[in-house]
Amino acid sequence: MPRKELVGKVVSNKMDKTVVVAVHNSSPHSKYEKQIVRTAKFKAHDAENKCQIGDDVRIQECRPLSREKRWLVVSVGEAAKLSTKEESKA
Repeated sequence: MPRKELVGKVVSNKMDKTVVVAVHNSSPHSKYEKQIVRTAKFKAHDAENKCQIGDDVRIQECRPLSREKRWLVVSVGEAAKLSTKEESKA
């Protein structure tokens, strides 16, 4: 049985070797048919601490690594773009 894979955006990387990934899911309302966007947050293992806030990442289901961490970062998409405030500080 293949493992689940999800695509999301990194919202936090303050922990060591762990990132929080927000995954958006849109589905129509059962009565009104309007698209509803639901967000789920998953803690994923990032062994090399290479993910930055805003990165698009692909995560894969794995064995439990800690109490809340059950996902593994498989690949990192485009890097987060620096805002003008962050560029001026650098």
